Amino acid sequence: MAKARVKKIPPATAERQDSRGDQRRRRIFKSLHDCILAKGYVKTTLADIAEGANMSASHLLYYFKGKEAILEQYFERVSERFLARIDTFSEQPPREQIQSLADFWFKGEDSTRKEIGFMLECFGAAVNDTVLQVTKADFDMRCKAYLADIFRASPRVVLGDPKDSAEISYSVMIGLRSAVYFDDDIDLADAHRLFTRSMLAMSGLE
Repeated sequence: MAKARVKKIPPATAERQDSRGDQRRRRIFKSLHDCILAKGYVKTTLADIAEGANMSASHLLYYFKGKEAILEQYFERVSERFLARIDTFSEQPPREQIQSLADFWFKGEDSTRKEIGFMLECFGAAVNDTVLQVTKADFDMRCKAYLADIFRASPRVVLGDPKDSAEISYSVMIGLRSAVYFDDDIDLADAHRLFTRSMLAMSGLE
């Protein structure tokens, strides 16, 4: 499995992590996140983000070239955080990994309806943003590699090919998260149950 990229920070760099510039970038990221939750990415303006970060739009442009650049860097950070969290499950047996993954995607702090909406906004923006496309493609590839490793470690792969099973299970996972957002007849508990059952069945563990 492709491991999440973890960079060791040298002492001199670590000391700068709480610099004024870093604090302002975090405020900008939080403001973008809050604005997207409140009104969507398309309707969010640079002025909205600047106001939420308690700075002027011209000052914000000192740190980022524009709204697109903020989302590109923020989405990369969010993707890396997700992948690093998933990677912590990799030493567990397949059944436990499946349970941990289901809990993470459908019970974790990033699984509220609003946060799922934020994820969908990012995916939608990636359609016309080549930088976001690369980040999302990398995220998808590494998630599928992780899922394929679960199937390789399982007692029986129903479909015979771990990569094919990973492709299907990833589609199920993303599809269920989308369904929770758009379909009133399915909630997070339903999605958790369906994802867990499908993974266990496909890995011969049900």
